[in-house]
Amino acid sequence: MSKQKPVVIVGAGPVGMVAAAVLVGHGVPVLVLEAGAELSGEMRGSTFHAPTLDMLDTLGAAKAMIADGIVAPRMQYRSRDQGIIADFDFGVLSDVTRHPFRLQCEQFKLTRILYGLLRDKPNFSLRFDARVASCKDRGEDVEITLENGASIEAAYVVGADGARSAIRKSAGIEFEGFTWPERFLVLSTPFDFAEIIPDLADVSYYADPEEWFFLLRVPGVWRAMFPVPAEVPDEATMTDDYARARYARIVAGRDDYPIRHRTLYRVHQRVARTFRQGRVLLAGDAAHINNPLGGMGLNGGVHDAFNLGARLAQVWHGEAPADLLDLYDRQRRGVTVEHVQRQTIANKQNLEAKEPEAQRAFRARMAEAAADPAKAHAYLLGVSMINSLRRAAEIA
Repeated sequence: MSKQKPVVIVGAGPVGMVAAAVLVGHGVPVLVLEAGAELSGEMRGSTFHAPTLDMLDTLGAAKAMIADGIVAPRMQYRSRDQGIIADFDFGVLSDVTRHPFRLQCEQFKLTRILYGLLRDKPNFSLRFDARVASCKDRGEDVEITLENGASIEAAYVVGADGARSAIRKSAGIEFEGFTWPERFLVLSTPFDFAEIIPDLADVSYYADPEEWFFLLRVPGVWRAMFPVPAEVPDEATMTDDYARARYARIVAGRDDYPIRHRTLYRVHQRVARTFRQGRVLLAGDAAHINNPLGGMGLNGGVHDAFNLGARLAQVWHGEAPADLLDLYDRQRRGVTVEHVQRQTIANKQNLEAKEPEAQRAFRARMAEAAADPAKAHAYLLGVSMINSLRRAAEIA
């Protein structure tokens, strides 16, 4: 019977490992398939919001992450001509979260922390060098075929294998949305911008009609992100001259910051047509991708994993009908469309606004919200994704 078979999770990134931890915690046997030879060391996502930390705390992972990361109690909006537009203190959220701050901690640290917690559990196994080619829902179970020809049977399969998800493609689930014409360039430097920018918060967004950017501090480096116009060739963006020109936009007269890492990537706003098709389930980037302004992609994926893990455990144990998994789709896909996609698009449009009236309106709105604790509380409920979780819980 399919109940005797494990849940197979494809992808050992943060979303896949969180889903594994939730399922194992509910007594469900889990096999994680990872295409790489080891856990990924990519920096990628690095922002963890307050409710995400509350969730990870239940797995025993939050304390270690906080020790390995940077607690960012404030978030700023700035401009080159005005300086600080608004300074938000996450402390106003202390009435609704145990972690009233943003944590800046590279996502690869979370996967290693979770692996350390899971590796000796009898219901957990992880297989490296296991790249998935396809999957087939056979009604009573799922057959997963690896690129090396090996076949694995699962009660359910969770595709947590990223934006190019083999599971999503194999299931024929459309990935609806669009790709922004510009790309994003991330430059990391060990130089401390707080030495030359007075009162700089660890999370700072610069609104500018010519070229917005943001500065984000993670352990050991500051990450600076810039938009790259569509007409600039990829190879040109990876040169030192291009990096220096971007850096020169941060503080006048300085462009000589050492570069530790640089990454160029295309930016999408896409959502899978469904997060559940029979015994095939999607979570994280396999289910939805968005621009990184606001740090909502990684956090939304972790929220997917918690929602899905709890419901899938009930179904696997025979405590609830399989239709319960449709609620996962309705709740998580619903808030992805309603909140995450809309908020991340608005974040980008606000920072790059070119019309003077739109610029003034955004700056006035942010300054007013930051200056009033009640308005700051309401605003931070949205950007920290507490509102999206509340909304998901309302969907029946």
